[in-house]
Amino acid sequence: MAQRTVRVNELLQREISDILHTEWRGESVRITITGVDISPDLRNAIVFYSVIGTEEDRKAGRKLLGKVVNRIRAEVARRIVLKYNPEYKFVYDDSAARGVSIIDTLDKIAEQDKSRGRKAPRHDESDF
Repeated sequence: MAQRTVRVNELLQREISDILHTEWRGESVRITITGVDISPDLRNAIVFYSVIGTEEDRKAGRKLLGKVVNRIRAEVARRIVLKYNPEYKFVYDDSAARGVSIIDTLDKIAEQDKSRGRKAPRHDESDF
């Protein structure tokens, strides 16, 4: 059962992303569907999305997804045959923003070490 759920999650992610970027090309250009988590009974799905840009872009993305959720649901039902047509709940995924923040912090630390004259530790294959 778990393998089927994984396949359905991936299929829904791909289809929802395709629908968004073909039907609402201009509005959805900054939205990325990062994952889907469907319930075991296939009746509900949490759709994780990320938005590239500012806070205003994020609000516009949330507004668009709220407005078109029923049309996305209908189009997915037309494209994919499942036992049930799940209800979708869109949830903002901030993992990409957190990753960028961590990389920025590491870059700042590396710059500070460099300005102090320290060398960054070297890693060779024997360290792993």
